[in-house]
Amino acid sequence: MRPFRRPLATSPTRVLGTALSNSSSATLLHAFMGYISTLLPHGHGHTRVRALTMSGLRALRLSAGRRAPRSQLLDARIPRRNFNTYFVTHIPSSSMHPDSRLSVGPHHKLPRSASTPHTPGPGAAPAVAPPNMPNRDLTVVRIPLKSAKHHYGAFNSRGTRKYNEDEHQAGTISIPAFAKRAPISLVRNQSRQAVGNTSADSAFGDPQIFYFGVFDGHGGEECSHFLRDELHGYIEEAAREFELESSLKNKRSDSTSSQDDPRQGLKDSLDEPTQSQPSAPSAGLAKAIELEASLLRDYKRAVGGYFRRFYPDYFSAPRSTSFSSTDDPSTEAKPPAPVTIESVLTYAFLRADLDFITAQARKPDPDDPYVSDIPLNKDEILGSPHLPPSGHGIGGSVRFKGGSTASVALISTPTPAPFWHPASHSTIVVAHVGDTRILLCETATGRARALTSDHHPSSPTESRRLRRFAESLVTDSFGEERIQGLANSRAFGDMQSKRIGVSAEPDITKVEMGPAEYSFLVLVSDGVSGTISDQEIVDVIKEARTPDEGAKKVVDYATEISSDGDNATCLVVRLGGWERRSEGGVGSLGTKEIRDARRAEALDPRRGRR
Repeated sequence: MRPFRRPLATSPTRVLGTALSNSSSATLLHAFMGYISTLLPHGHGHTRVRALTMSGLRALRLSAGRRAPRSQLLDARIPRRNFNTYFVTHIPSSSMHPDSRLSVGPHHKLPRSASTPHTPGPGAAPAVAPPNMPNRDLTVVRIPLKSAKHHYGAFNSRGTRKYNEDEHQAGTISIPAFAKRAPISLVRNQSRQAVGNTSADSAFGDPQIFYFGVFDGHGGEECSHFLRDELHGYIEEAAREFELESSLKNKRSDSTSSQDDPRQGLKDSLDEPTQSQPSAPSAGLAKAIELEASLLRDYKRAVGGYFRRFYPDYFSAPRSTSFSSTDDPSTEAKPPAPVTIESVLTYAFLRADLDFITAQARKPDPDDPYVSDIPLNKDEILGSPHLPPSGHGIGGSVRFKGGSTASVALISTPTPAPFWHPASHSTIVVAHVGDTRILLCETATGRARALTSDHHPSSPTESRRLRRFAESLVTDSFGEERIQGLANSRAFGDMQSKRIGVSAEPDITKVEMGPAEYSFLVLVSDGVSGTISDQEIVDVIKEARTPDEGAKKVVDYATEISSDGDNATCLVVRLGGWERRSEGGVGSLGTKEIRDARRAEALDPRRGRR
């Protein structure tokens, strides 16, 4: 059925109303608006028509498979953006503590001038609450992360390149907590010391989840901008669709029932059959399996090649959705794994990547001499693109063939105490694609701990994965192996290399951080990590007074001694051991000689003649 090939006998309003009234007519509506967009010049008019129909299409897609309540359809028409570039915390009230120079507690050096009063709404996360402070002496405020120079710092430079393709993002994200539950004694002590603070198990929700990300674009800046603006939204959307449960939630239903009637528990155990029967998956797990299977089918149909047998590590969907069981007879059916933060991040990364390359495939290729030769039924060939969480368009007006790497760090705490407090426990989860880098500095030893490894074709793991589909790996003049001209074997975008295995499946690392176990967290692009070592990065930050100053010093040092002048970006996040960052090991003296020598060599006027 192709209504755009027929003359319109009825008014556009009647046709649009008919399409909206029937949930099965989503394709008809999209085809009709595609016809309208062809009558308008490409650019602002096309974008306006697309924006007007996005909310209606989202509602139709939600109601296509099942009849949803009207409230859900209204929520679908209004994008939910819960990501904030500020965090909510407590600071001493100016009337009670006029001397803000007090150097005690985690409120120390918070930017009071940049803080604004905060009124929590229903469902909002509780403010980070400093221990040992009575609630009557505190004021709840929200502070932009970019203004908290003593807690977070970011700096970037384009080097000698014409454009800066690096991007970064920081803020608080609305997802359930994934931190390990704190000991009961710790929770009781904090509840006694701060009576008015909202606990992690209250009706207001979990403590705030902090989000930090660095994105290194190549071939242009469209993909890195897309990840900066949309990736956190994909993570929030995946957590809602997967019905991810909080790790701090009390699970006392089963234990309570058995304690009330122990004889009933004994009877149930005696009545159990000898062979355990697999239990039916929960509603959230069943929905997650359905979404994962649908995503694998979309990759197989839209991309093919490598993705015909593709199966991520943390997915619970049966492998038959990606390839038949006859292809791998050793694979046995296993019970589905529960929904975890790892599966949510994997799905969000892959979903964002597929949406980006699908959106680019629908756009005209500027290098194609037959740009105007577009089939009328292109929607039937390419399908309807999945809308990003913001509801905005993806990319520009022409096809973008470049891509971007991404490294994201999420920090969750079991209590409302901030993760930068010296006595706070916290959990960090890192999702990584490409050659951007995330480091931790150990407080006791002063050494750098890498949480990511570069996805280069020369690495043994990536080489084995790619040689099944890539014809050959080419070594360039610098001695680096490349796959179809790309230095990274995993990346977002790069639509021309997807079929041979350049995927956006993230490597995920989870670290439990004890009180003051680590001094700070660092996120850098390859313009920094490709020039200086991990230990040099850590030692440069140790000599800085604030994270903001440390980020600037790292970028300045990397660009000063760099030979290729790549874009350089650095993010520094304060952790519990920040005040003791120079006490472990030899402090910053371990690499001081080599840093001085490299600076002297960079300032040598004869350097360019060599």
